[in-house]
Amino acid sequence: MRLNYIKFAWRNLWKNKGYATINITGLAIGMTAVLLIGIWVQNQFQFDNFYSNKDNLYRLWNKYEDEGEIGLQNITSGKASPALIAEYPEVEHTARMYWDTDRLLSFGDKKIKSKGTEVDASFIQMFDFKFLKGNRNQALGDPKNIVLTKSLAENIFGDTDPLDKTLILDNKEPYKVTGIIADLPSNTDFNFTYLIPLSKADSYSPNWNTNTFLTYIQLKDGTDVTAFNKKLVNIIANKTSNELKGSLFLYPVSKMHLYSKFEQGIPVGGKIDQVKLVAGIGLLILLIACINFINLSTARSQKRAKEVAVRKVVGAQRSSLITQFLMESVLLSFISGILALALTTLVLPLFNKILDKPLEFSLADPMIWACLIGFILLTGALAGLYPAFVLSSFKPIKSLKVFGNSKKFNLNFREILVIFQFGIAIVLIIATLIIRKQVEYAGKRDVGYSASQLIEIPMEGDMNDNYEVLKSELINKGIAQAVTRTGWSITNNASSASGSFSWEGSTPEQGEKIVFNISKAESDFVKTLGLKLLEGRDIDYERLAADSASVLVNETAIKEMKLKNPIGSYFKWGNKTFTIVGVVNDYISGSPYSPVTPLLIYPTKQWMFNMVVRTNVSSSMEQNLKQMEQLLKKFNPAYPFEYKFVDQQFAAKFKEQQQTAQLAFIFSSLAIFISCLGLFGLASYITELRTKEIGIRKVLGASVSGITGMLSKDFIKLVLIAILIASPIAWWAMYKWLQDFPYRIDMQWSVFVLAGLAALTLAIVTVSMQSIKAALSNPVKSLRDE
Repeated sequence: MRLNYIKFAWRNLWKNKGYATINITGLAIGMTAVLLIGIWVQNQFQFDNFYSNKDNLYRLWNKYEDEGEIGLQNITSGKASPALIAEYPEVEHTARMYWDTDRLLSFGDKKIKSKGTEVDASFIQMFDFKFLKGNRNQALGDPKNIVLTKSLAENIFGDTDPLDKTLILDNKEPYKVTGIIADLPSNTDFNFTYLIPLSKADSYSPNWNTNTFLTYIQLKDGTDVTAFNKKLVNIIANKTSNELKGSLFLYPVSKMHLYSKFEQGIPVGGKIDQVKLVAGIGLLILLIACINFINLSTARSQKRAKEVAVRKVVGAQRSSLITQFLMESVLLSFISGILALALTTLVLPLFNKILDKPLEFSLADPMIWACLIGFILLTGALAGLYPAFVLSSFKPIKSLKVFGNSKKFNLNFREILVIFQFGIAIVLIIATLIIRKQVEYAGKRDVGYSASQLIEIPMEGDMNDNYEVLKSELINKGIAQAVTRTGWSITNNASSASGSFSWEGSTPEQGEKIVFNISKAESDFVKTLGLKLLEGRDIDYERLAADSASVLVNETAIKEMKLKNPIGSYFKWGNKTFTIVGVVNDYISGSPYSPVTPLLIYPTKQWMFNMVVRTNVSSSMEQNLKQMEQLLKKFNPAYPFEYKFVDQQFAAKFKEQQQTAQLAFIFSSLAIFISCLGLFGLASYITELRTKEIGIRKVLGASVSGITGMLSKDFIKLVLIAILIASPIAWWAMYKWLQDFPYRIDMQWSVFVLAGLAALTLAIVTVSMQSIKAALSNPVKSLRDE
């Protein structure tokens, strides 16, 4: 019997090839979207969630309160880690991590620049990345040990066993290879290719008010983290004799990727919101495809009514009819699923390119097939359940005479589905337009400095020793207009500090509440970046020794400090006293979507990691880079010439939102395509039902435009209703989305008009294709009796 159902279902689909093709295409596209999104969502939920002791791993956070507002920082003082392990028995391990940096690794004639970081030795015990060679417990036991990832080890040593080999780091320090770990998976926020022991923690973070490290804590089994966090509330005040306010708390590593957004110190979402949004869009696209099936199935009910009636007359039970129609739906879904597998395999590389992630999809994985079969059955049931019950409910007598009153009900139901279908598509179109406008808006924001012609070169090897002569040659040879050194990339926020500041006329409360971003720079900082000096002068540490005690601040800092005459005023940071010599305009050093925060720029010749060069505009960039490379080979021969364009680094900050915009465009295009596909099929079938009416109208003198308008107006009316319903929904959804951006656009009515016109135009074109074809047909053929 089951085999007979399948044969009958196949014959029915083959008999109605056009109808089947529309349904299979729509369902296959919908399934492909869901499969791609499902692969990405699975990857997101697995982020840093695969460690054996994941339930006990936490990151340490700073919490501070300012006039009722609670702020957080995910970097902490280097003093916190040893204090926690020494004083709290609940703590199993602690590990600090310094910032990832590119450094030179040498082995004989082989020299490779690679990104690594310094960590406490306990880090590789807490985070059990797969060890391929070496002893996990001893790998970072010595200050001169190094652990490499598999790919880096192969790049350096080839097929030679790397264990116990000696690498030279930064052309100076020898490190012994003591471990090889597997390459980091795509679903981790860690980003390193080697690890070395952290040996300079006190110099990186000398006191409790200098926040420098990512600090990780592993609690012992059974520890109540809520109770433990209460013990950390006053730890900073206790350690600093109440000089600093704020507290520390632990937050699960497994939640960091998806739940990293906080309001008033409480997690309220983060990446999980994007995951839910994208997952919801995928399900909506599949739902649109299912609506096509339901619409076309119920529209064809007139043709199948007699079939149902005859089968009932000869004794068919309603349950067998429901089974038959569901079998047709599942068969159609199965064909769509196989096609979706092929499409997913074909499209996944492009999807990975958009996301810039190596997501994997293996047909050899039995779990994939188990999920796919369940997915096909669920989709088939979802798409076919309503048509099966409708078609099987027809009364034989009425069906054999006329279609009866059910026509009106089904038509109304189809109208609702078409409205719902196009409503979803319109919401996605509006979302796409607004996301693009938001990205463009932030991209046009005044950065505050001239980013073109600016190049950052890492200060490494002999560059610090030869900096003065290198700077002089760059300028004297006309390669550069200005050169400076900085302690951090100018497109990123560096470290931050709070709680130990005072200045002329300040109160203790003011000094405690302001959080300063701290940047280190040397002479010609303002000139090189092209900043505006609002008051005072630039730092000139190279020529003026007294400038070692001078600082620059930005205009936001002056506003929050409420300094009326800042130039020449003293500024105290802990036990150091500085003089404010200049006030610069606000410039963006962090997120282009966030407001500028108070900035303190102080001069130093230590820990300078970047040379910033403003190249000469009178020469081509290619010529400037070629000459620059020759100079750097002369003064820093052991290192390859590497550089980054500042404007490109700033542009990279829009990557995530650009990805969201691309995905929104792709999915909205799919939604509108599937909706138009369904509308095309529905219009084709309705036109087919009205063939004789069209023929009679043509014989009586109706024009092509009149017939086209008659056939199109009902569908256009539905799309207009969809626009009216979808617009306020889209406005609310995008209003909520925009709240995550302090620097954001105002939604314009033109976006909603444009989206509505786009949907309406596509609907008119889709329906008119069938309407015009019917209107141009020969009335003699349409009036011919069956």
